[in-house]
Amino acid sequence: MAIKTTYLLQTFVIKRKRLVPGDREMAPTESGAQKKAEAMAKRIPGTAAIRVMADDETGELESVTILGQFGEVPDDFAESLQGG
Repeated sequence: MAIKTTYLLQTFVIKRKRLVPGDREMAPTESGAQKKAEAMAKRIPGTAAIRVMADDETGELESVTILGQFGEVPDDFAESLQGG
């Protein structure tokens, strides 16, 4: 079992007067994800930098961690990552 770590940026946009998830982008490093998310939040409503750790063979999630939230992010975003 090999655990693979992936860093993602989740954007949030306004559609029909509601804050909804937009595009996702990958980042090479944790600090890169945080810096890019912070910079992007100056141009769009909000972003979050996320670390995803999963089994490389089975794809089973080990953990999902929000590294940083910038701008407007839905209140239930953290819960939605945990499947709750």
